[in-house]
Amino acid sequence: MKVLLYLFLVMGNGNSPTKISTQVTATIYHATPEQTNADYLTTASMKKIDSTNPRKHQWIAVSRDLEKLGFVFGQKVHIENAGELNGIWTIEDRMNKRFTKRIDFLVNKTRKYGKWEEVKITLL
Repeated sequence: MKVLLYLFLVMGNGNSPTKISTQVTATIYHATPEQTNADYLTTASMKKIDSTNPRKHQWIAVSRDLEKLGFVFGQKVHIENAGELNGIWTIEDRMNKRFTKRIDFLVNKTRKYGKWEEVKITLL
């Protein structure tokens, strides 16, 4: 499905920084060689993943097009419209270049499925 990407600025009262948000498709991924690469317990930002509980990190991967908008390693984001995965997450991984307008939640292997459309992510 085609997902529209939009960028808008939420202006504060002069004391608050401008917040950048965008709309994406969100999916899940596991720390496995089949879904990542041979060094599957290390993110693209060189963070080490706890193999017994990857979900505890609250880390996401972002598609490369989002990096141009400021969604880069180490940035915290607020995620909405992703059900129980809503909340504050940190960008620590990068998705394959074939993906655009997309994020991946790093989750435990007990969670088998997850896909959400029109998920809003906002830089904090």
